[in-house]
Amino acid sequence: MADFNKILTPGNIDDGTAHVVIEIPTGSNNKIEWNRQLGIFQLDRVEPAIFGKPTNYGFIPQTLDEDGDELDALVITADPLPTGIFLEAKIIGVMRFEDDGEVDDKIVFVPADDRSTGNAVNSLKDLPKQLLNQIEFHFNHYKDLKKPGTTIVRGWGDVEEAKAVIHESIERWNTKG
Repeated sequence: MADFNKILTPGNIDDGTAHVVIEIPTGSNNKIEWNRQLGIFQLDRVEPAIFGKPTNYGFIPQTLDEDGDELDALVITADPLPTGIFLEAKIIGVMRFEDDGEVDDKIVFVPADDRSTGNAVNSLKDLPKQLLNQIEFHFNHYKDLKKPGTTIVRGWGDVEEAKAVIHESIERWNTKG
């Protein structure tokens, strides 16, 4: 299998887009992760069904977040996207997140060309408040059955904050990756 981190660039961040590789489709409770060393997707664990992902979940290639993993991506679409595909995605914000004391931010995206919405989503403000509440609730509680209180959403940031987080993660990849 191809190594996404060697083939795909992070994308054109300054123009507001990034490449995103999907690990977990919306609704799935399978925790699928990209194994960088083996160059393949791996089932890490199966979560309880009540903790299915509220959005598609993936990563931006050639980035490293402060937790040492590729920078996480939440991709909002009407239908689940399959594991292993990549897309050009429009940056719409960032969810500031902490997992077990480590920064583990999530960049929020929509497809760069989403004709189903008329490409009308350009920021977090364009999303239904209820969707943001559901995403926040999920990430605040998805580890409660195993390790209660170890995850916390610290807030939301705009497109410029998201770009800054991505640039920091690209720099980290270039120096440590």
